[in-house]
Amino acid sequence: MIVDLHNHTPLCHHAHGDAREYAKKAVEMGVKYFGFSDHAPMKFDEEYRMSFKEIDVYTQIVRDVKEEFKAQIEILFAYEVDFLKGLIDERVMRQEVDYFIGSVHFLSGWGFDNPEFIGTYKDKNIDYIWKEYFNAIEALANSGLFDIVGHLDLLKIFKFLPKTDIRILAGKAMRAIKKNALVIEINTAGFRKPIGEQYPSSALLQLASELDIPITFGSDAHEIEHIGFKSDEAIKIAKACGYETCAVFSKRDRQMVKF
Repeated sequence: MIVDLHNHTPLCHHAHGDAREYAKKAVEMGVKYFGFSDHAPMKFDEEYRMSFKEIDVYTQIVRDVKEEFKAQIEILFAYEVDFLKGLIDERVMRQEVDYFIGSVHFLSGWGFDNPEFIGTYKDKNIDYIWKEYFNAIEALANSGLFDIVGHLDLLKIFKFLPKTDIRILAGKAMRAIKKNALVIEINTAGFRKPIGEQYPSSALLQLASELDIPITFGSDAHEIEHIGFKSDEAIKIAKACGYETCAVFSKRDRQMVKF
């Protein structure tokens, strides 16, 4: 894929490999637009994100890689920000980025995508937590803070799927995404997880296409070898849903490019 906007660095404490090597791998994979979007600092779950003191370090890392590879690839600068009310910090949101990815990883403080807490699912009403999840996505979309919705149906990661039609559960959230002119990503990290498919599902991607919601692509790389993984399959899925273009960003200005 020529666009890959969701990738991490070791600053988040759960990714490995030098940022320069990420860019080098992206060039080898034929990527034209490559975005670093590491986990933003926040006074919550701090062991899985950079500190506020490292904001300048992160900025300089991306600037250096951008300069080194400018003749080969367009390097973009971003943050993935957890949508947690009262915890999104202005020090992050006033950074001069190309885009912000908004993601939901927590429901009432529960890190539902963390294998450490998978046992919590047995105590949950599955349809209820799916409704809670999409309520959070709807609020994220209505917040006006973000450009991209990260891994739209992340809650499926461990195969705890709802009984209710996912298109019904996601309907209000999807309409909020459309209303607020956000982009959704086809995130290939799901292929590396127990669910074994991209985020979002083909059913949700088809709904997004019907609503004319733009897409982009992301490897969600935490390792060098993650870059471009299953990218051909992601492109086929996008085209099957009627997509021919995807979004890239520059200083939060969106442009569409063919893939």
